[in-house]
This record gives sequence, structure tokens and C-alpha cells, in this order.
Amino acid sequence: MSRQALTTPRAAAIAGIAFSLLLIASLALVRLAVPQDPQDAGEWLEGGWRSVTLALNLLPFAGIAFLWFIGVVRDRLGAREDRFFATVFLGSGLLFLAMLFASAAVAGGILRVYGATPGLLIESGIYTFGRTVTYEIMNVYAMKMAGVFMISTSTLSLRTGIVPRWMAFLGFALALFLLFSLGLFYWAPLVFPLWVLLISLHILLANMRSSQSQKAAVKIEE
Repeated sequence: MSRQALTTPRAAAIAGIAFSLLLIASLALVRLAVPQDPQDAGEWLEGGWRSVTLALNLLPFAGIAFLWFIGVVRDRLGAREDRFFATVFLGSGLLFLAMLFASAAVAGGILRVYGATPGLLIESGIYTFGRTVTYEIMNVYAMKMAGVFMISTSTLSLRTGIVPRWMAFLGFALALFLLFSLGLFYWAPLVFPLWVLLISLHILLANMRSSQSQKAAVKIEE
């Protein structure tokens, strides 16, 4: 087995784990600080803006890890990838990331305005507009793209066997949940990073077992 065959899955696993943990932490910080109702009056800002600021600072690093995860998974698929599903896989992943960053940028703008003129933010209606836009982008559009990404990844997994079939079918079920949850479940976005974490841990463990088997085979030959 070549060095690339060993290191590529490991790189994908590490990137996926990093993305998952960073996004889970970011989503948890936001949801613990910000109320579910997008039409809230902004009372949480006084005590929760620091937590949300930390969450927003984690997102760029999560995005970098996610890009790395996409690239390494495509490299692992290689010539076996289906062009149609590979295009959907790449497109949905990039759209998810773009909308994740867009929602974070709007939220970050709200916090900056609050830091400069707290009273003006609420009275002018800027907070209500920004909060609603952030909610819609993240909980509706970004999560729908995450669902499409999960469907395409699961389909590619079934065709190439890079993960067990039960993980692929679990991906289909969770993707449908994201597609049709319609923002009704406040913690629903955590489904996506948790699924990526599951896939990444499997890839990492499989790679470690493969490396150990290869080393054992070499010792036997010697």
C-alpha cells in the first residue's frame, strides 16, 4: 500500500473531526445564548454577546477544515467517483459553507453595531432584520444544503464502499430530517456535524487498522 493510500484517508478523518468539533461548539454556544424565536427583542445581547462572538470566531476555522474534508474525500474517491453525484457533493458543500459564512457575517455585523450603539440597534429595527436574516440563512437554506451534501455523500459511499452501508442509510435518514424539519427543531443543525464526526471517526479507525495490518504483513514477509 502506498504512502498516499495511507495518508489520504487519515487527512480526511482529521479534517472532518476538526470541522465537526468546531461547528458543534459554535452551534452550542449560539443556541445556549440566543433564544429560539427569531423575533425576540434582543434582551440576550447584554449577557450573551461574548458567547456568540466566540462562536463566530470558531466558524472560519470550521470552514477551512470542511474545505479540506471535501477535497480529501474527493481525492479518496478518485476515478471511482460518479461525475453527477460528485458535482452535487462539491456544489452542495460549497453552498453550505458560503451560507454558513454569510449568516455569520450578518450576525457579526449585528454584534459590532451593538457594541458601538446598543440603543440604536434595537430602536432602528436593524436587530430584528439582521436576526431574521441570520435565522433564515442558517436554519433554512444552509441546513437544506447540508442535507443535500449528506445525500450525495451517502450515495457515493454506497457506490464506492468507503463507509459501511448502515452509515450511508443513516445519512439518508438524517438528511431527510434536515430537509423537512423546516426550522421546527432548534437543535436540528447539530445533526450534520455529528454525522460528519461519525464518518470521520470510522475513516480514521479503518485507516489505523489498515496501517497495522500492512505493518504486520511486512514483518511476516521479512
